[in-house]
Amino acid sequence: MIIIAGYIDFKDAASRDAAVEDSKPLQQSTRDDEAGCAAYCFSADPCVENRVQVYELWDDEASLAAHFQHENYFGMRTMLGEMGLTGADNNKFRVDLREPVYDDTRTPRADFFTA
Repeated sequence: MIIIAGYIDFKDAASRDAAVEDSKPLQQSTRDDEAGCAAYCFSADPCVENRVQVYELWDDEASLAAHFQHENYFGMRTMLGEMGLTGADNNKFRVDLREPVYDDTRTPRADFFTA
């Protein structure tokens, strides 16, 4: 799996809020129409008034590569750029192990505990 996590900053809170609202159709289309997309969410940061938090989850490199050639990706880039984007920091992470946060006793675990 591949996680994309980061943020996008806008000139002000109004621009950020407009970007979140206007991007909903592209977020939904990416979730619904792109194979390998397990999560795709651009949401307002509750602590930084001009920031959008980015979270994406892709099955593999092929699905992420296809996304980078998809009209949803180009539409999102264009739309965000028109909204007063002032900066961004987004990174991808390759994940080789996945486990639940809580064990069978509903205890949160920081260690990896399954076989």
